[in-house]
Amino acid sequence: MVIRKIIKIDDTLCNGCGKCLPNCAEGAIQIINKKAKIVKDSYCDGLGACLGHCPQGALKIVVREADKFDEESVKLHLREKNKKEHNNQKTITQWPIQLNLISPNANFLKNSDILLTADCVPATYPDFHKKLLSKNKILIGCPKFDNPINYAKKMEEIIKNNNIRTITVAHMEVPCCSGLKWIAKKAVKESGKKISIKNIMIGINGEIK
Repeated sequence: MVIRKIIKIDDTLCNGCGKCLPNCAEGAIQIINKKAKIVKDSYCDGLGACLGHCPQGALKIVVREADKFDEESVKLHLREKNKKEHNNQKTITQWPIQLNLISPNANFLKNSDILLTADCVPATYPDFHKKLLSKNKILIGCPKFDNPINYAKKMEEIIKNNNIRTITVAHMEVPCCSGLKWIAKKAVKESGKKISIKNIMIGINGEIK
């Protein structure tokens, strides 16, 4: 144990948004019970690269007795963390995935949650598989280069022929991409069914807006 600089997180200010996590290169911070926590003192170098990314001002540098920063332990920790994240990554459980190619009677659509996504989203949003794919069945399309009316008709058929529980629309922030929202709303309206639609907009820099 030594007296040194280390990060302190104020639980009363932290809202668990996780914006500090990507800026902790050592992986010393994790979200536990909806709060950011230092998982092990020896993982924190105390330099404070995470400080400016907390919108709540919950992080600060303090001087206290703590275990020495251990670079070798950090390397092992990151290796295990990356391995775990890779093993937990969601994968596609269906084929095809392009909306134009999917049959409205495909078995994988029955009793499903739908992710209607623009084709640019998986390439732009780094956490696409982890945060969006989940247990959803994926339908990919581009309302700019394909016919949105045909998309809406196909979606309407899918909704009518299957017990679709929810629809999540993931689109880019560019204007042409917002057509996916219209497609989902049009299809649900024409189907005569009541289905929850959630919209997620991805910025051109890969962040959720």
